[in-house]
Amino acid sequence: MRKWLVDIRTSRKKSQQEVADAAGISQSYYAGIETGVRGKPLGVPIAKKIAAALDFDWNLFYDEVGAGEDSA
Repeated sequence: MRKWLVDIRTSRKKSQQEVADAAGISQSYYAGIETGVRGKPLGVPIAKKIAAALDFDWNLFYDEVGAGEDSA
């Protein structure tokens, strides 16, 4: 699970749908990215779009251990 991503999204008061719309992906695909079911590895274009929608450095997706990714 990418708890760090959920934390960023909720701190920005955005829904999964809002982030997905801004990134040009479906809400179900975005939900899969948050839970870690999808997007391992996550493509750079999608990482950049999600990061832009939530205003954080897209490199966090590639430094997930440092970002506090859960192993579960």
